Amino acid sequence: MHNPYVHSPVKPGATLDQIDTPALCLDADALEANIARAADICRRNAKQWRPHSKGHKSPALARLQLDVGAIGVTCAKLGEAEVMAAHGIRDILIANQVVGPQKVRRLAMLRRSADPIVAVDDVHHVAEIADAARALGVEIRLLVEVDIGLARAGCPSGQATLDLAREIDGTAGVTLAGIMGYEGHLLTIEDVEEKRLAIEKAMAELVDNRDRILAADLPCPIVSAGGTGSFRYTVACPGITELQAGGLVMMDVFYRQACQVEDFQNALSLVTTVVSRPNTERVIVDAGRKSHNVELRLPVVQGRDDLVAVRFSAEHGELKVVGGGTGPAIGERLCLVPGYSDLTNVLHDEFYVFRDGRLADVWPLLGRGKIR
Repeated sequence: MHNPYVHSPVKPGATLDQIDTPALCLDADALEANIARAADICRRNAKQWRPHSKGHKSPALARLQLDVGAIGVTCAKLGEAEVMAAHGIRDILIANQVVGPQKVRRLAMLRRSADPIVAVDDVHHVAEIADAARALGVEIRLLVEVDIGLARAGCPSGQATLDLAREIDGTAGVTLAGIMGYEGHLLTIEDVEEKRLAIEKAMAELVDNRDRILAADLPCPIVSAGGTGSFRYTVACPGITELQAGGLVMMDVFYRQACQVEDFQNALSLVTTVVSRPNTERVIVDAGRKSHNVELRLPVVQGRDDLVAVRFSAEHGELKVVGGGTGPAIGERLCLVPGYSDLTNVLHDEFYVFRDGRLADVWPLLGRGKIR
């Protein structure tokens, strides 16, 4: 195996004990099973799948998703979209606003190698993108982002969304591709039935905006929504055409505990080394906050009921021995299931991909740092 983007002494076939730590690892079998499951659920519900890449930042992982039926990728930033396009991925949704002369020119240039779609929620976005597109002789697809309750970006639902759709349809250089909304404020509702009903209500509001657009004799082929934490409910909602859920292919503690996502395997782990045993109860590992995000949820030690994560500083992690056991020895390797994968992955340069306990590949996170 030779990868020009990664300088690593680890050779194919290496075991977990032979890689240096902290190391971000993927179980290939679990990852592929998750990808296949997500694609199959979308297919059975007559939905397209355009999984978000903001968490994994890896064209190699995106390719696996495309191979099983994903129609493209979703990106959070233009820079991520440029990375995906450079690796042959054409159908790209930038689920964010692209603003400023530098960015809109880059967007227009991207149209020459890919077919991006961009979220807009104001006439300013439409005019700026259209001017850049016309200057280069291209057309760029736009989605109206609708605020369906998250209260972040997004056009107000109803007449304002219809007016913006009309503006796009009547402007040269851009094409009205549809609408999108994100039900992110509903992901952590504890009561399952309450969560389902709330998501169904939000999706019905989004689809109502589609109906208004169609009734005005305007096109609206795409109605995009759905994150990992709402996937099981959003995928069954009528009128939604595609899902953006991406984190479910890796999974983490936040998705499983806070969002009650139970149907997907833990494919992602952070391999760490025990570096100190100050006493019988404390275990210190070499993975601190610079190795994984612990704000939303603390990690879980995979396969070790005798260890609980309790505290993390910049370069140290503290685990507590519970249940009367002796705990691991200095030098022992442990696998942590990250508390939140999106903000953990961006701290690393590569994924170490394992199959049957042996290193199969190393995937660079080429989209890492692409925040512009």
